[in-house]
Formats: sequence, structure tokens, C-alpha cells
Amino acid sequence: MWSDLFANMDSASFFNFSFLPKYIPAFVRGLEYTLLLSVVSVALAVIPALVLAIMRLSKNKIVRAISGAYIAVFRSTPLLVQLSIIYFGLFHYIQLPRYLLFGFIAINRFIPGVVALALNSSAYVAEIFRAGILAVDAGQAEAARSLGLSSWQSMRLVVLPQAIKNVLPALANELVTMVKESSICSSLGMAELMYAAQTVSGNSYITLAPFVLAALIYFVINYPASKGIEAIERRMRRGDKR
Repeated sequence: MWSDLFANMDSASFFNFSFLPKYIPAFVRGLEYTLLLSVVSVALAVIPALVLAIMRLSKNKIVRAISGAYIAVFRSTPLLVQLSIIYFGLFHYIQLPRYLLFGFIAINRFIPGVVALALNSSAYVAEIFRAGILAVDAGQAEAARSLGLSSWQSMRLVVLPQAIKNVLPALANELVTMVKESSICSSLGMAELMYAAQTVSGNSYITLAPFVLAALIYFVINYPASKGIEAIERRMRRGDKR
């Protein structure tokens, strides 16, 4: 019955989903891989990004230059190039175990992908943190120092908690962006959503519909998430005005 529904459709049709009964598990696993890759990458990017942001605000020119150079390199070169250098370069010398996590995630591919995405994301998140820190009124730090706190204590106890509140929506947006950017890992055989679409297209000879389905899945994840983030931002702005 399912096959009859798509029997007269061309292989290049947008809506020839006759592959679904056989290949839906590939898309489910691809979605799981994509979400895990995105969440782990952004989570690992947060701490380096915070360090980079503080370095960017340092009074030491050398420290500022190191942070600025890192951010410039990772923001000015393609993610695919970074992924290729890390996968074929760095992890050529680091031997990773060849076993499957959760039965379908190859560790020797997943870890290089996470490292590349996290390093790239940290450059962008660093600028998010820097903007959040600068958005905190300078009087807050001055008041903290007048109470006897050191510069580091005032940053850690007064400025950073307020800055983190400021950047939470932007961090959530970075996660949404990472869900899309993780598709580039398919070029190195990482079995995320885009790789699933490519594999199904090659095996079923249905050239277009698998990619349409992948696009729909990305949309179903990212569009509601973006709208939810916008709602949170509006709520936070209303709270700040009170």
C-alpha cells in the first residue's frame, strides 16, 4: 500500500518518500547523532570561550593578541577546512579506540568532529561572552572593588553572573546554529542526519526526497527552538525593565 502511493513518482520527485519504510531507522539514528554532536560541541565550547573572552578584555597586550588571533583564525577560515585539518592532521597522530557508542556512533570519528565543532564554536561564543560582559554596567565592578573585592573576585562574583544571564539566549541560538553546521561532518563519514540522507539517496536511487526529508527534520527542530528562544528573550527584557 505504501509503495503504491509513490509508484508513479519520478526518482527526482520532491515527494517520493517510498524509501521511508526501509530507511526510517537511518534517519532516526542520524537525528540522534546530530543532536548529540551539537549539544556536546556547544557544551565543550563554553569554558574555552569564557577564557578567551576574559583574555580579550585583559590589559595585557600579549594575552589580548593570543585570544584575538585564535578568534580571527577560527572565524575567518571555513569550518570544513578546520574539520579536515583536525581529522586528518591532529587525529592522525592520536589513536582513538574503534568501537561504537550506543551501537552506532563511531568514537574514532565522533571525537574529531566534536573537537572541530567545539573549537570553531568557542571563537563565536567568546565574542558572545565578551559582549555580555561589556553589557554589564561598569559601576557594578567599581562598586565591588570599593567593597574590597579584587578584580578577579568582582569579575567572578558580580560581573560574570550578570553577563551569563545576558548571553543565555545567544548561547541557545549558537546551539541551533550548531545543529545546522554539524551537517558538514557528513563529508568525513560521520553518520549524522545529512549523511543518512546521502546514504539513503545513493542506496535507493531516489535523488531528491531524502534531502527534502532531512531539510524538514532540521526545520522541525530549529524553527520551534528559535521561536522559543525569542519568547525567552522577550520575557527576560520585560523582567529587566521592572
